Amino acid sequence: MRYFPAEFEPQSFVQLIFPHPQSDWVPYLEEARHCFVNIANAVAQYQPCLIICDDVDFVKTYFEPNENLIFIPYQTNDTWARDCSVLSVIDEEEGEPLLLDFTFTGWGGKFDASRDNAMSSAIGNVYGESMEKIDLILEGGGVETNANGSLLTTAECLLNPNRNPHLSKTQTEAILKKEFGVEQILWLNHGYLAGDDTDSHIDTLARFIESDTIMYVKCDNQIDEHYDALKKMEEELKALRDVEGEPFNLIALPMTNPIFYDEERLPATYANFLIINDAVLLPIYNDSHDAEAIAICEKAFRGRDIIPIDCSVLIRQHGSLHCVTMQFPEEVGLHLPS
Repeated sequence: MRYFPAEFEPQSFVQLIFPHPQSDWVPYLEEARHCFVNIANAVAQYQPCLIICDDVDFVKTYFEPNENLIFIPYQTNDTWARDCSVLSVIDEEEGEPLLLDFTFTGWGGKFDASRDNAMSSAIGNVYGESMEKIDLILEGGGVETNANGSLLTTAECLLNPNRNPHLSKTQTEAILKKEFGVEQILWLNHGYLAGDDTDSHIDTLARFIESDTIMYVKCDNQIDEHYDALKKMEEELKALRDVEGEPFNLIALPMTNPIFYDEERLPATYANFLIINDAVLLPIYNDSHDAEAIAICEKAFRGRDIIPIDCSVLIRQHGSLHCVTMQFPEEVGLHLPS
């Protein structure tokens, strides 16, 4: 039997990919790099941060020496570590971690992702753990586990014809249950963010912060284009039950005011936070709702520091803080050459 650790459980390290001149960050590359530096330095206060970069010596010039910052070379297409990195499960019989390398196609073939898809196998010796290639198109941002038998996802993403069109919903559920060792798949059929490339990844909308608690985006502005869809999503969340048949505790996060860049509305969401050991990295956007989101998280994540990070530049490429990071559970070690 497999066990899929939740993000709120103890971690070994966080992985991210540093922006480079061949990535889509070129129009504002230095601004993006500054944001990634802030994220990496925040993580390094609490645990190791593995930084994948095209030029290790150059990227190191952005940082002060820190034993928790670890750099390895690999040139990617882009920098969305959440979606092209492996997902970690634990073999409960052996007590050993297994890294699941799903297929990444640039969110259903929207962008070239061939090097991103090959990344995990290319750097696999860094983890020193068994890795299994899974013949399923799936991104890490598309699934949320509560570490107690439930996997939360969206139908718009996992059942989209641009992912695995040969699979029915029943077949998809069977694969997810097998690979992640969960008892049930919880589907959301509503909820989206304008400007999102991912086909409604769950990590932009609703997140497990404890096994019985979901934090989600709520829109109170009735003239906002998201109001109806997010209201329907909220009703779906209220109807969900855990494997014991109990409802989940729900904590609402505010929606930002509409944020635009080049006349395009951007998918700004406070739900795209990253939980690490003893802290939560919370994306903020120079928006009037930032303080409210911080206060909600300070109350909800008792015992963890809340570290706000300005992610205004990240949403220009239609993602945010959680999207550019991937955490690994404590069972997965780093095995670097001495």
